[in-house]
Amino acid sequence: MGCCQSTLAGEAPQPPQKNLFRGGAPPPRPSSNGGAATSIGVDSGGIALFHEFSVSELKEATNNFSSDLIVSEGGQKAPNFVYKGQLQNRRWIAVKKFSKMAWPDAKQFVEEARGVGKLRHKRLANLIGYCCDGEERLLVAEYMPNDTLAKHLFHWENQTLEWAMRLRVALYISEALDYCSTEGRPLYHDLNAYRVLFDENGDPRLSCFGLMKNSRDGKSYSTNLAYTPPEYLRNGRVTPESVVFSFGTVILDLLSGKHIPPTHALDMIRGKNILILMDSHLEGNFSTEEATVVFDLASKCLQYEPRDRPNIKDIVSVLSPMQNKSEVPSYVMLGIPKPEEAPSTPQHKLSPMGDACSRMDLTAIHQMLVMTHYKYDEGTNELSFQEWTQQMRDMLEARKRGDLAFRDKDFKSAIDCYSQFLDVGSMVSPTVHARRSLCYLMCDQPDAALRDAMQAQIIYPDWSTAFYMQAVALSKLDMHKDAADMLNEAELLEEKRQKNGK
Repeated sequence: MGCCQSTLAGEAPQPPQKNLFRGGAPPPRPSSNGGAATSIGVDSGGIALFHEFSVSELKEATNNFSSDLIVSEGGQKAPNFVYKGQLQNRRWIAVKKFSKMAWPDAKQFVEEARGVGKLRHKRLANLIGYCCDGEERLLVAEYMPNDTLAKHLFHWENQTLEWAMRLRVALYISEALDYCSTEGRPLYHDLNAYRVLFDENGDPRLSCFGLMKNSRDGKSYSTNLAYTPPEYLRNGRVTPESVVFSFGTVILDLLSGKHIPPTHALDMIRGKNILILMDSHLEGNFSTEEATVVFDLASKCLQYEPRDRPNIKDIVSVLSPMQNKSEVPSYVMLGIPKPEEAPSTPQHKLSPMGDACSRMDLTAIHQMLVMTHYKYDEGTNELSFQEWTQQMRDMLEARKRGDLAFRDKDFKSAIDCYSQFLDVGSMVSPTVHARRSLCYLMCDQPDAALRDAMQAQIIYPDWSTAFYMQAVALSKLDMHKDAADMLNEAELLEEKRQKNGK
């Protein structure tokens, strides 16, 4: 069996589209070069890989930056908006749109985005891409569906955050900052309760947007000066110690349930009882001993002189032993529904192809694709006499070589030959896309496999095999719910075909 490198062979051209997409399938979106939009793969931790997006992809994902999809806005000197969007593979994203004023230097913007994009951690809402095209400056991050810490602390409707969850927030965010510092990015701009987000599991994460410079010079704080590190007021510089100061203000938020200026909070309890500061909505359901330790930590973080503040590793070491209810999922403590699990496979007996796909049996899928040959390509091409040129003969010869390599399980050669066939663009073939999709799967390139399977669906919207191949690719990308949806859709299409006697 041949093995593949990570680079892709030529990308398939865009064939004529039929407006017949099934409700269960995400229609592929065109990219700026006319081909199918690149789908986003994931790393070993299930986090999307970093990617450069086109403007058209992000416009499509956000319904042309619809005001209905704005989830936050900020910035005074250089306004920015964050939009909720959805990519072609159904992945939800957050898109931050800057004015050119915020980043006049395109090269600096790209370098900064790529630097932040190298970070990958379960405590971060990770940056998964960017777009820098003309005057457009856009960042793309993982979407966090369960609001901000500010919402849960200051503007809650159903229940306030319980004490154990507040301790979890403090630890997780300190771990995120520790990771960033270890990876050489210790500066975080304007850390506050709006920068802490909750993912689908209810786990708190630190927004990656604060790792980017948030102004033309990367110095300005957008919050009220009452919450700004003292040294920033003196010299306008942000340092790792400034981040620790800002973390101290977040701890005060967690203790009080209010956004209290640091100096005011310190004055409130100086020589008095800490209960004066504590959030009354906790109704006494917390450990006074733990609250005292947390407040002492906040006081150290808020020291006037930067050198007197603890480093982030010290903060993690203080908070780690204080965690309780570690066995309770965050979504329970947050009071949100349990994350939706992937639906089970159909209860009825699966077809041979459906069974092979559900078992991820690539060898069985290969055998079936070899057996069906080009049965489903009939009627997809109508060529004139003039099109039967030497180029056409060369193209068909490339497909023939690809078929031989495919049969012999030389998947790298098959990819090369099928790509030669598809690059000419005179003929469309769902079968070639399905076969090349399997070749990519055999070579551990599920991202490319998904793109080919979706291209096969464009050509033949009711072809169950196109959906089956998408199901396998999505499973390889750890998108199990979407994979199950595709598998169900493929089964329905196959049943419909059998009933119609086709």
